[in-house]
Amino acid sequence: MPKQIWKPSTLLTPTPAALVTCGTMEHPNVLTVAWTGIVCSSPAMTYVSIRPERFSHHLIQESGEFVINVTTAELVRAADFCGCRSGADTDKFAEAGLTPVPASQVAPPLIEESPVSLECRVVEVKHLGSHDLFLAEIVAVDVDDTCVESDGKLNLRKCGIVFYSHGEYFGQGKKLGQMGYSVRKKRPKNPIRDSSERPKNPIRDSSERPQKPAKVKKEEKNRFPTEFRNGKPVFKKREPRK
Repeated sequence: MPKQIWKPSTLLTPTPAALVTCGTMEHPNVLTVAWTGIVCSSPAMTYVSIRPERFSHHLIQESGEFVINVTTAELVRAADFCGCRSGADTDKFAEAGLTPVPASQVAPPLIEESPVSLECRVVEVKHLGSHDLFLAEIVAVDVDDTCVESDGKLNLRKCGIVFYSHGEYFGQGKKLGQMGYSVRKKRPKNPIRDSSERPKNPIRDSSERPQKPAKVKKEEKNRFPTEFRNGKPVFKKREPRK
């Protein structure tokens, strides 16, 4: 299909609507970022890109620590508020109704209402232009019990995760597939289930099935057949009365 050529832009969607906490338990701050993601699995590493003029920028730069808190449908309004107000003149935790709780490995607090929090420690800062990228190692992950199944598996579909797409917030849609489903080999057919290989049932086989008695025509009822051919009764044609 034909495509239009546009100038370079950040047209990648969807992105997280992550609540990033910084500062300390005594003086916590939170901002909403869309520029975040995973960059390495071993060691587990992530990043956040923040404009230098944002109040949270210098807090993360000075401490070298932050926490990425996953946003749910119940936290959308708080996430929008924290992305539109500055922590320089607003207590965003109090105004947004969020609860700070201590993290296990870093000084910034977790958000108690968030089901998943990634505790991060900065390893490098890259000045990119409009944003500075804080590359960080994930040093701990905090998961709410409601997201863990009885067998210990993580189930984030229970949490109602929210995504951001160019100015709009969206919830999770229906499941369309599972990792690896496109290359998974099909199971071989069971020869017993395959009709071509299935042994014939002598009772169901028409050649062995006992023949049903032939139906007698209405006009031949109460008449005695003179002979049988191929298992069917043969009646003599009645002679008309003179």
